[in-house]
Amino acid sequence: MINSQKPLDLLSKSLDQRVLIKLKGGRELRGKLRGFDQHMNLVLENAEEVVYGDEENIKNLGTIIVRGDNVIIISPPRIKI
Repeated sequence: MINSQKPLDLLSKSLDQRVLIKLKGGRELRGKLRGFDQHMNLVLENAEEVVYGDEENIKNLGTIIVRGDNVIIISPPRIKI
């Protein structure tokens, strides 16, 4: 039997965990998920922008708010369902 979850339930279980966020335009962010709302606006603490190329470059951003309509993918940590 497949255990289906609502997206916001999965985000709730991901609070205070590091997540990877892919945005429109190809940007990738990672950081600790501190909060979210029903529009999938996200608050990330210790956020970093990851830029891939010949070498992986990381730009520290601190605490940021990511507007939900820019988010393509949220990769949560491995959590038990």
